Amino acid sequence: MRRLMLLRHAKTEHDAPSGRDQDRRLDNRGRHDAAEIGGWIGRHPPFPDLVLVSPATRAHQTWEIAWEVMKDLAPKPQVELVPELYGAEPSQLLQIIREASEPDPRRLMLVGHNPGMHELALALAGSGDTAGRNALADNLPTSGLAVFDFSIGDWNDVAFRRGRLVLFVSPKLLKHASDE
Repeated sequence: MRRLMLLRHAKTEHDAPSGRDQDRRLDNRGRHDAAEIGGWIGRHPPFPDLVLVSPATRAHQTWEIAWEVMKDLAPKPQVELVPELYGAEPSQLLQIIREASEPDPRRLMLVGHNPGMHELALALAGSGDTAGRNALADNLPTSGLAVFDFSIGDWNDVAFRRGRLVLFVSPKLLKHASDE
């Protein structure tokens, strides 16, 4: 059994001072949402063993803020910046996941960007949480987290439509749940 967690970066400023998209930073809402999703992850094990993060400023800020909140609740994972995550399409993301067979973590997290992350989540979901799949069909929002289980023994065996969506959560969904 392998678990894959797809975390989209949090909300960002519209333009970076440098003018480069990769340099865009989290805005106030993004910092708040990254902390909120990090707290949620910290309260809901199992935790990732390996976290692959896009080198874009907004992606590694999202991970750093989320980790700061969860670090007292979770064992420290191995974290790697992976340049190929920036702007990756689903087939490229699938290849990155398969390459995790070398370190062979049981639980893998990617921190990246839409549209690739959203398209990958849709492509992986073969079964699982119906409400989550319906919500995910619209969007993988900023700070959105999609968690998949695969009945496989090696990351090389991950394939489209073979994942079971365990859950889909976002700060907006968490707020709606707490308001009820």
